[in-house]
Amino acid sequence: MNHQWKRFFALAARDLVVIIAALALWSHLIERAAAPLGAVMIALHVLTALVTVFVGYLMHEWGHLLGAWASRSAFELPASIVETFFLFRFDNVRNSRAQFFAMALGGFASSILMVAFLLVALPWQLLASQIALGLTSLGVLATLVIEVPEFWRVWRGGPLPNGAAFISKPASTFPPG
Repeated sequence: MNHQWKRFFALAARDLVVIIAALALWSHLIERAAAPLGAVMIALHVLTALVTVFVGYLMHEWGHLLGAWASRSAFELPASIVETFFLFRFDNVRNSRAQFFAMALGGFASSILMVAFLLVALPWQLLASQIALGLTSLGVLATLVIEVPEFWRVWRGGPLPNGAAFISKPASTFPPG
């Protein structure tokens, strides 16, 4: 197995562990839904909400990655699973505008799906649910403020963006071939 695939599977395994942890926390909270909200339970609700919001962020990033992958974009995975805030770096030298749009829309679509999932799946009587939805809403707002203006600028003919999530020089790409 080549090095790029090993990194891909390491990232997928890392994120799967986070998702499993979130599900375990929710299971624990739901079993104790009737418990009084003492300091320990409040901390557990806050922790569960924060892990859930982090899962939402991961799903947003995986949506970007799936959009890039579906459009056969060139991108670079991080050297380690804790190297960067982003799941991958999009190669804006080798990729077209259409590939940029596919990558961007993948993140937007996954965020919408995550919010819809939270609205349907979370037990609303729990404090963790209310915190998770509130913080997820702030994350969606941040996406609107940070990513949508870039998308719109490129849509109107501007250059592909630069920054930490982008490669502006030729680099090794994934998937290979």
